[in-house]
Parts: sequence; structure tokens; C-alpha cells
Amino acid sequence: MTAVLENTPQLEQASTRPVPIGRLTMIELRKLADTRAGLWLLIVIAFATAATSAIMIGWAPDEEQTFQGFFEFGLLPSAVLLPVLGILSMTGEWSQRTALTTFTLVPARGRVIAAKLIAGVLIAIASTAAALALSAVANLLGAAFGGDGSWSIDGSVIWQGVALQVIFVLMGIGFGALLLNTPLAIVAFFAVPMVWSILGGTIKALKTAAEWIDINTTTTAMSEPAMTSGEWARVAVSAAVWVVVPLALGVWRVLRREVS
Repeated sequence: MTAVLENTPQLEQASTRPVPIGRLTMIELRKLADTRAGLWLLIVIAFATAATSAIMIGWAPDEEQTFQGFFEFGLLPSAVLLPVLGILSMTGEWSQRTALTTFTLVPARGRVIAAKLIAGVLIAIASTAAALALSAVANLLGAAFGGDGSWSIDGSVIWQGVALQVIFVLMGIGFGALLLNTPLAIVAFFAVPMVWSILGGTIKALKTAAEWIDINTTTTAMSEPAMTSGEWARVAVSAAVWVVVPLALGVWRVLRREVS
């Protein structure tokens, strides 16, 4: 009995020790493929990325079949679909009714949100690396079928590609956290920026504002080498509107929402 009493403070200390952020991040990464929707989304992204290489080899002009050409085109599927994975990572806690378990085991909700954000950034980096590797294979195949086969690639294209993926994944997480409803968040993520693009392109009074706020327009420069300071400024402004604001409001909502 004495031994049990002496060890009790140590047990209490161990039980109240916070879960390391690295372990939480690994858990969140595993969650991305745990659900049927998340797993199939990853599979679709992989097949769609491979399909871009097949399209390039089959129909693109020979001079466009280069390492850089395959890489730039190969980023499109993940840029469109990875944000949906970010949405699912936030809304899944509520739609799958796992929020009660998650926030009971880790009462500090901010740590869970931080782990989700880190997991989103890591999956964005991993998808860019996978696209880079697939582009190398495609370039070899393209050269065998008569393509240019050039291995020249501007370094800025690679890290701008990483930044592009990270921006859209964080944007998806922000919309998911703000709305906490999977269908609504997915529709809003695609529809609201698109509507703004249409309005900015058709209404003359909004044209100047659209050049700075339309994230679909400002991020197109990120697929080109050596962006200018003005282009980066436009990306920063549009990211503040479409990424930072929804993410900040979404985090505030998740921290305050009651779990039932």
C-alpha cells in the first residue's frame, strides 16, 4: 500500500503530461487515410497526377515534354483536390462524431488544431515531392517516345509549387474549420472564389480589386519561374483574405464550440 501511495504522484504527473505535438501530427496524418473518403481521395489524386503525365506524353508537343513541363502540369490535380482533404481533416471530427473523444484525450484544442495544420503542410510537401518524382519518370518515357527530354528546371518553380500546395491546403482547412460541415465547406471552397472571379472579370469597378484578391488569378503566377515582388504581394493579399481570415475565424469557432 505504501508503494502505491508513493508512486501516485508520479502516475498523476505522467497522466497529465501533454501528448507531444509530433505524436499528434502523426495521428492526424494517419486520420487523413483512415476514412473511406480520405483514402479514395488520395487514390484519385495519385491516379490524376499520373494521368497528367500520360496526357503530356500522348498529346503535348515534343518541345513541351520536359521535366519542368511535366512537373508544372502534374501539380494541378493535387492543387485542386488536396484542399478537400484539408476540409475533411477539420469537419471529420464533427461529422464522424470523434470530436468528443479527441478533445477528451487532448483537452488543449489548440494543440490538435496545430497538429492538423502541420499535417496539412506535410501532406502538401509530400504531394509536391511525389509529383516531382513522377515527372522524372514521365520525362524518361517522354524522351523515349520522341519528346524533348530536357532535365532543366528552375529551382523557383519547385519551391513555388510547394508554396502553392501549402496555400490551398491551408485554405481548405480554414474553410473546414469555419463551417464544420463537409458538404457546405467543399461547396463554399470551390464556389465562393469562383463567383468572385466571375464578378471581378465582368464588373469593371471590381477589376482592380480582383487583381489583388482573386486567389485563382494571383496564384497562377506561382507556376512560372522567378515571380516578381508585385506578384508575391498579390499572392500575399489574396492569401490573407482567403486563407488567414477563414482560418482565424475557424480556429476561434473550434476553440469555443461545445462538444456534445
